[in-house]
Amino acid sequence: MGDNLSLLQPVTQFSHLHFLSKPEGRIKHATGVAYLSPGTFMKPMQLISWSGTTLLTLALIMGGATSELFAQREARDNEYAVNDPRVQHRSYVMDDTGETLPYGLFIPTSYDPAKPIPLMVSLHGAGRQYDWLMNYAGFLDLAEQHEYVVVTPLGYTRRGGYGYRGNSTQDQLAEQDVMNVLRMVTDELNIDEHRIYLWGHSMGGAGTYYLASRYPDTWAGLAAVAGGSLTADYVDAQAIRHIPFLVIQGTDDQTVPVAGARSSVKRMQELGMQHLYIEIPGGDHSLFISRDPEVVEHLFSFFNLVAKPHTHP
Repeated sequence: MGDNLSLLQPVTQFSHLHFLSKPEGRIKHATGVAYLSPGTFMKPMQLISWSGTTLLTLALIMGGATSELFAQREARDNEYAVNDPRVQHRSYVMDDTGETLPYGLFIPTSYDPAKPIPLMVSLHGAGRQYDWLMNYAGFLDLAEQHEYVVVTPLGYTRRGGYGYRGNSTQDQLAEQDVMNVLRMVTDELNIDEHRIYLWGHSMGGAGTYYLASRYPDTWAGLAAVAGGSLTADYVDAQAIRHIPFLVIQGTDDQTVPVAGARSSVKRMQELGMQHLYIEIPGGDHSLFISRDPEVVEHLFSFFNLVAKPHTHP
């Protein structure tokens, strides 16, 4: 047999699958992958394991593959989407792995180091570049207008999931990357600790729910666009019931159906959460926000209204 295997059809039902790879002596693994797209896997370096009996159809497409596939994946993770001088394309070395990870940073021209400024942590969707959300129509102009610092972490890889998929090494690194970048930005800039916001689109929405649960005392406000659910197993709804939450969803989303957003909002109502639900009639999964600055502005308008209360001794 050859050395390279590929899925012919996308697989969506095997959330319990475990994929492990060992490129160039380093162990990487991702668990609980809910969506497996058609793609390439290295047969000698891959172990696929699951509980029970499951039929997974694979097809041989090429022999003699090398670990260059992994190098290409890593190089792709470092690519950026935005060619705008207002965006700083930065990187840092993750201590645990020695890898250099990118992130994007926008600082409005009004920034004064003597005055605290709000920060918006923005999480991209699966397969997108780390700075993808900064490319949405009007996003940078609105960040400038409303005077927000914006940071866009990678989440270790383009499909890292920010930790919500499980407790594998990759999940942990994806979560850690976001929090590393947050710490670096708050150390460097005079960020208002009462106005640190988290939002994401699609996979980034799920990451928002998860990271909100993991660090509930960090965020002044949250927003999920076409992604994630308050009722998911990876969310501790009680832990985040005190955080104002914006949910934006298109009714015609074929990737993340509107029913998920509606169930989240219902749960927010049951918990007495401060929340705002904006449902876009005819809205799809991506273009309804990425090409419409009026929808993007809902994020800034909502975050402008909410802040963590100041505590006094």
